[in-house]
Amino acid sequence: MKVNDVMIPFGDFPIVNKKTILKEALTEMGQAGLGLVCIINDKRELIGLITDGDLRRKLLEVQKPFSSFFIDDALIHAKKNPITCKPDDELKKIVNLMGEKQIWDLPVIDKNKKLFGLLHLHPAVKKLI
Repeated sequence: MKVNDVMIPFGDFPIVNKKTILKEALTEMGQAGLGLVCIINDKRELIGLITDGDLRRKLLEVQKPFSSFFIDDALIHAKKNPITCKPDDELKKIVNLMGEKQIWDLPVIDKNKKLFGLLHLHPAVKKLI
């Protein structure tokens, strides 16, 4: 079984462009009910990823007024080189990696380095069981 068999397709999870402010990125994240938002460039390449956990840690680390975060570019607070997988990766191998790294969601990148989908842990585990 491959990642492609279970992943959420492009467009069905939170995605914003590199010029999006954090407030808009958080709105996208909240509407989707997932704890992340992917940031892409004009070529649809993944250039950053914000998770709710990363954001929580950042808020505690950076000492500035909470409201001032909202107008920052989302990319400022994103992981620039997140762990990713490919559509043809073995699902079991990737689920094991997600468990080791304690990752709930993993961006799926195609051979052209474009964002292709998102692997969410729960459906992946369910498919393997």
